[in-house]
Amino acid sequence: MQEPSKLDAERIALLVDRFYDKVRVDPQLGPVFNAAVHDWDEHKRTLTSFWCSVALRANSYRGNPMAVHRAQPAIRAEHFERWLSLWQTTTREVLDEADANAMLEHADRIGRSLRLGMGLPERLGTRPLDILQIRSA
Repeated sequence: MQEPSKLDAERIALLVDRFYDKVRVDPQLGPVFNAAVHDWDEHKRTLTSFWCSVALRANSYRGNPMAVHRAQPAIRAEHFERWLSLWQTTTREVLDEADANAMLEHADRIGRSLRLGMGLPERLGTRPLDILQIRSA
């Protein structure tokens, strides 16, 4: 029998806090985020609200993630790959296995949607809509 989820707003806030502390100093993500985020405490509150709405169906987030991401021309496909890798590491550090897996599934789905909406490939080495890139020699 599966243990009941321990995921709540407090654990999500801890996850978001630890994750964005890593993002700020990450060599690949830090420059993109630090240029875009002017108030990290507010950003963390907003993202906690976002993730609570996604994972707990809290209906507390009011915003448009697609518009926010489209307004950042520096974002590239490799940033999504790195973001997801760092998210995976942090969720596994903060949450139990079942809750970490659930948060990873949400993040993967949302990331695919954002990449598609931004015209970025779903995976590195592909074009949008999963068309392989063939490079001539």
